[in-house]
Amino acid sequence: MRTTPALVIVITLAATLLPGQTPPARRANATLADFSSALEELCAGVSPAVVEIEVRSRTLVQSGDGSNAGFFAKRSGNGSGVIVDSTGFIVTNAHVVSGARDIDVSVADMRSGAVRDAHKHFPATVIGIDKETDLAVLKIEATGLPTLSFRDSDKLRQGQLVLALGSPLGLENTLTVGHVSATARQLKPEKPLFYVQTDAPINPGNSGGPLIDMDGKIAGINTLIISQSGGSEGIGFAIPANLARRVYEQLRKDGHITRGTISVVAQDINPLMAQALGINRHPGVILSDVLPGGPASIAGLEPNDIVLTLGGRPVTEARQVQEAVLNGVVGDKLALGILRGTDTLQRTVAIGARPQAPLALEDLVNLESNLVRELGILALSLDEKLSASMPDTRGKAGVVVAAIPAEFAALNPGLQSGDIIYSLNTSVVRSLEELRTALHGIKPGEPISLLTEHDSTLGYVTFTLE
Repeated sequence: MRTTPALVIVITLAATLLPGQTPPARRANATLADFSSALEELCAGVSPAVVEIEVRSRTLVQSGDGSNAGFFAKRSGNGSGVIVDSTGFIVTNAHVVSGARDIDVSVADMRSGAVRDAHKHFPATVIGIDKETDLAVLKIEATGLPTLSFRDSDKLRQGQLVLALGSPLGLENTLTVGHVSATARQLKPEKPLFYVQTDAPINPGNSGGPLIDMDGKIAGINTLIISQSGGSEGIGFAIPANLARRVYEQLRKDGHITRGTISVVAQDINPLMAQALGINRHPGVILSDVLPGGPASIAGLEPNDIVLTLGGRPVTEARQVQEAVLNGVVGDKLALGILRGTDTLQRTVAIGARPQAPLALEDLVNLESNLVRELGILALSLDEKLSASMPDTRGKAGVVVAAIPAEFAALNPGLQSGDIIYSLNTSVVRSLEELRTALHGIKPGEPISLLTEHDSTLGYVTFTLE
């Protein structure tokens, strides 16, 4: 018996297009072309407000044990910034301009339409620096500048497209594209600072430049990367726009930041803690400490209270409490729902002022304005602002030694950063100008005796003027 081979018929169905229909490949190309055009248009609109910042600065020389030696050495570098006010206010990173001697800002020249990539250069002054958030505000003398505005970063969502603009490695006006990888990434448990994480490539020089959303608004200020190679590995971080806006507004107004606190320690409840303490709540947040006499204590909160809600919203992580305090201002009131034993309670806590940290003296001086060459120091008048940060000084008027520039250290008779000069020979010294006037009358070779305070102790520093 013979078997008949099976007949296999293969029918290929060609896609049939209806009249007026566009092939799928052509539609995809059109969609990509539209996306590319949209990016080009967006970039053209936002790039003029992004500036390159070149800095000649001084960095503190560290002692062998890692402590501050009080000496400055020269340093140069570049970073980025974004114009947020048409009269010349610029937001950047604190680490870009900290200790700056000279700051040059390169701004796109919008009037030079015939010249591609034409720029104008402006010297900038530092309005204020906030090292805790790594933000700074600069001012250049110009008007009619292009600007960008801040968006509401609380409404950012994971997966959103974002652009990073800046001058990585000195390559001015560079654009990279990526996504929001995480909306609130906390890098250190002990620091209540949260970042927008992005995979848009960020490299040295991008610092201080904006992270832009698809509406052309500032979603964050690019500040750091995590990298094993030193270059971009797709893990970059930006300071959220809402925080950057608040810091900018306060630095512009006051020149410094007043921090808030409610004087509690909020901790996440993990499974082991819940089991050990008999808490039937995970995830959750417990107040492990409430400082006596602090705002939370005054409002009636107690240690071991469990935070259920904040402003009517459920609380599942300690960072939510930390963020609310960090993003608030002194006097703001926080409505907390808490669980104490089996009782559900409502408490309203007013954010109080956090004690001011001592001012970083080296951030307040520059070589041109504060150098006392004869003594090899950078100095400041002990005014009301400094006195508030140095409440234990023996006198209320004098000259504070802020730092010792390395190139003039040989002229320094032994003064140290933080010392206060009260008199020169028989002349009382109440300000930097009075110190300079007294030194002007001393000839080389003549003796000088400075009455100084060091570590709350008065003593004379005696030497011969070179």
